Amino acid sequence: MSFIDYVRTVLTRKCAGLSAEQLQVTAADSSLTLGRLMRHMAFVEDHWFRFVLLGDELPAPWTSADWNAQPDWEMDTASEFSPAELGRQLDDAIARSRAATAGLGLDHLAARSGPDGPTSLRWILIHMIEEYA
Repeated sequence: MSFIDYVRTVLTRKCAGLSAEQLQVTAADSSLTLGRLMRHMAFVEDHWFRFVLLGDELPAPWTSADWNAQPDWEMDTASEFSPAELGRQLDDAIARSRAATAGLGLDHLAARSGPDGPTSLRWILIHMIEEYA
């Protein structure tokens, strides 16, 4: 599972030491910022490793969102958090993901199915590497 840790570290290092303003800078016509990406990755870490893999309910703050009214809630609210808070959210989600996968083999099936049916830890890891990349 070292490659997932590599791409996690790349994002964390790219964002380390940036100001709130720097985390909100967009490129070209995109609304994506590093701050929005940090918050999105914190959400998808919890979604795939806690909700799908383990079958747990999503932890706060994800349960407070009205996902139907605001499908990009995690990204739309990123500017409300300081760089330290965004970093802590991502670090905490990664720690929960590492705990969720400890001791599991790549062929371990998730408690919940993914978009195409039964989902293995291998599939989740590959998907998460794609998300980070």
